[in-house]
Amino acid sequence: MKKIAIILIVSIAAFFGLGGRALLQDPAATIEAFVVRHADVLPLEMLGNSLFDKHCASCHDNPAMHAPTRQSLAGFSKESVMIAMEFGKMQPMAAHLSKQERGLIAMYLSGADTQSYAWLDAARCDKAVRYRIASGDKEEHVANWGLGKNNQRFASNKTAGITKGNVATLELAWSFAFPKVTDMRSQPVIIGDTMYVGDKAKKLYAIDRKSGCVLREADFITGVRSAITLAATLDKGVEGKPLLIFADSLATVYAVDPTTFDIVWQTQTKLFEKSVITGSISYDGNKLFVPISSYEVAVTSSSSYACCQSHGGVIALDASNGEQLWQWHSTENATLQGLNADGLEQYGPSGASVWTTPMVDKKRGRIYVGTGQNLSSPATTSSDSIFALDIETGKLAWHFQATKDDVWNAACWGGGANCPENAGGDVDFGASVILTQLPDGSDILLAGQKSGEVYGLNPDPKGAQGELIWKNRVSLGSTNGGIHWGMAASGQRLIVPVSDPERDRPGYIAKPGLYALDIANGELLWSKPVERQCEFDEQYRPASGLEAMRSSKKQSLEDQYACSFYYGLSSAATATPELAFSAGLDGVIRAYDIENGDILWQAETAKHFQASNGIEGHGGAIDVAGQVLADGWLYVFSGYSMFGQLPGNMLLAYKVK
Repeated sequence: MKKIAIILIVSIAAFFGLGGRALLQDPAATIEAFVVRHADVLPLEMLGNSLFDKHCASCHDNPAMHAPTRQSLAGFSKESVMIAMEFGKMQPMAAHLSKQERGLIAMYLSGADTQSYAWLDAARCDKAVRYRIASGDKEEHVANWGLGKNNQRFASNKTAGITKGNVATLELAWSFAFPKVTDMRSQPVIIGDTMYVGDKAKKLYAIDRKSGCVLREADFITGVRSAITLAATLDKGVEGKPLLIFADSLATVYAVDPTTFDIVWQTQTKLFEKSVITGSISYDGNKLFVPISSYEVAVTSSSSYACCQSHGGVIALDASNGEQLWQWHSTENATLQGLNADGLEQYGPSGASVWTTPMVDKKRGRIYVGTGQNLSSPATTSSDSIFALDIETGKLAWHFQATKDDVWNAACWGGGANCPENAGGDVDFGASVILTQLPDGSDILLAGQKSGEVYGLNPDPKGAQGELIWKNRVSLGSTNGGIHWGMAASGQRLIVPVSDPERDRPGYIAKPGLYALDIANGELLWSKPVERQCEFDEQYRPASGLEAMRSSKKQSLEDQYACSFYYGLSSAATATPELAFSAGLDGVIRAYDIENGDILWQAETAKHFQASNGIEGHGGAIDVAGQVLADGWLYVFSGYSMFGQLPGNMLLAYKVK
């Protein structure tokens, strides 16, 4: 009765708080949005405790079951618990629970921990540091995922402060371990000497970037998923107060005051229940452009799941208040298509998620995004494509499809009934589009695909189908392979990291490494392969993708750190006029000579650290967010275990002498 009363109170409050209309139009979404906004005053953990007692305690409170106790589960972040229930080891046991019920259980477990942050008081900055930061410059060293305009991921020699002449002197100056975290995916903002960084354990920190001490921190309802973007509200055309913009794991976008960490506004941007925000949010002209993807690709491996109804898109928001300006959808809504081999309903079209960070083209008044594969039939012309959308309206200007008929989902790893007939290769665009200039001053768009192909496109095509200038295949690509998270542009060189895991597939040869292409014609200028530097025991070769989580043959974590199966270059690259920085899934960060690919410096991060914030930590795979540079400092985030790579929880700060 108590649970029913609480839900009733929440519903009534949401109805009157929103004027009633939104609740009547979409009750579930409206109540969820209300709960997200008011989580700090609602008894959500009490509800989660009740659900855990009912559905989980019989195993986790029973020593004979050898399951982790609720006390040990409290040491994990909400995201880690959710992953286990959504498509990990606990999926069969949690399949009967709704997403909201699973979320409440995860919130209860992660909130039950009282020891993980005992170090915070000792790690806070002293008065001298606070005065130095308050009275120092406010230069924007890192303001967005693309490290500036046009998603080039480029830093000038002045901004970077790291050159060929001093890169070899880089040494670890300090380190920061994040409790309850195994994945480091959110790229920071750096203003002056302050670094703003979020983690998957629902915390946002302001850190002194020269010592690692904590200036301030705040809790949010769930983990920070996207990179942080610096924006500013506009008042009568004049930029006003700066805002930190980011997305959490519930597809909620936040605008936070960087001085107080007060929430200025927040809004949920789901298109579907399974919508997530994987790319990062772009800002321009008081508008925010939010890429929408979906985790439905993963849950299709369940034999009881009816695939698939979600698709990708872009939502534009007003940066001043979070109000929605327009939506663009990558496909039409799914309809019933028939039954799969197990007799479950099949829906389509679906997929074409937007994994990329939108690229803003102010000159043409457009944004550019890439899409993923379809999840279910029928195949659409919008999958594996580059789209140009009008900034003001979201209407299509043109689109270029790189690969046709790519229909694939996670059921294909194990031959499940949800795997479509004639499944494609899962070769979506994950790397964000880059805009740069050719030697004659004309513009060119650059896009990298998981197929291992790189494309040069005309931003001003004559028709609506896009116009290819050149393309070059640098690898054969694969799921989780090819060009994964991001390329970088420096002058007339395009820096291309390739992930390419080892796979048993006819005709496939993995080619992980770093490649430099001529922007004018796509020709290869140099390549530098990466190799595993140890002997891997093949009996522990992981299954593909998320299936690795359920593999019965497990290595100890110590052995995984000693010799990682994965070692390719998946994370986004970073470039300067003289250097290219790229990091591996084995935890090795490298600085390359941009002229010829020679390695000028490297460091191993997949190891134990007694972190500067007073606790122990461990580095791991370097994936997703790339490294960032600021005035002689290199900041590296180490740890990512989503697809069976090396877990870790480290922020590492290297400084030139």
